[in-house]
Amino acid sequence: MARKGILSTDLTGMGTRPTQSRAPTPKRGAVGALQSSLNKLQESAVQQIDAALIDDAGVEDRLGLDSTAQKQLVESLKTYGQQVPVLLRPHPEKHGRYEIVYGRRRLKALRDLGLPVSAMVRQLDDHALVMAQGQENTSRQDLSFIEKAAFAVQLQELDYDRQTIAAALSMDLPMVSRMLKVGMAFPLPFLRSIGSAPGIGRDRWTALAKALEVEGARGRATALMNTPDYAVLQSDARFEAVFARAIAAQKPKARTAPAKPRTLRDANGTALADIRTTSKGVTLNISARNADGFDTWINANAETLMADLHDRWTKERAED
Repeated sequence: MARKGILSTDLTGMGTRPTQSRAPTPKRGAVGALQSSLNKLQESAVQQIDAALIDDAGVEDRLGLDSTAQKQLVESLKTYGQQVPVLLRPHPEKHGRYEIVYGRRRLKALRDLGLPVSAMVRQLDDHALVMAQGQENTSRQDLSFIEKAAFAVQLQELDYDRQTIAAALSMDLPMVSRMLKVGMAFPLPFLRSIGSAPGIGRDRWTALAKALEVEGARGRATALMNTPDYAVLQSDARFEAVFARAIAAQKPKARTAPAKPRTLRDANGTALADIRTTSKGVTLNISARNADGFDTWINANAETLMADLHDRWTKERAED
């Protein structure tokens, strides 16, 4: 499948179902001009919409919600009301329903309060929806690095080219490439478990991706995610716990101390040689300093001596 460019208007696989929304064919003449003016007025007007009529749409841009921040938002809306409208589009398949473009946290808070949603409603195709969603999130500057990376990966999986992804996130192509490299290292469920991790930047996520490449590291991290202690941690602390577990998985085993040599002596107790046994074999060392030529004689007769020793070993083995 060819990748879609920035002028593409078709996006399949969005959310849980494919959509192919198209703007209605404009009417010509005076009627068309009047209809266009009315549409513009409607799109700029803020409407009160029943929250039950609004469905999800677009690409997942948040890796879970901060419960503390969400409670604060609920209290703010309860006290001061909704000051900033959300953006909706008419549902492309269900008449009378809408899809959220951005403002998901406000929508959830208003649902919890049982209040209607102040919204602007615009005719957007799927491409325009993704662009609006990405650029609105970027302008707020409250998405973490990994949330932006996950957003970019989802767009790439939906077959959008990198120029479109860069435009949606308001960043240059090199940064998009770096984000995709990190984002593609983690499955989306894995990232949801950690959450947004607002205090964790690209370097730390890159280090985690590398640590998880070690055999056994990902399994240990996943096992940690299923524990009660992990569930109560905040997002940044979850990242640190997973990172520590991954690093622990790649620590090398403690090296055993090298075997000490054993001294071989003659009948009078004089040292003749040192012998050392390791996992690689047996090493015999005869120091030339005090050997008085014994080392030279051993070297000259090594084959005969070794053959005699081997024959002796073979006979003793057979007798056993």
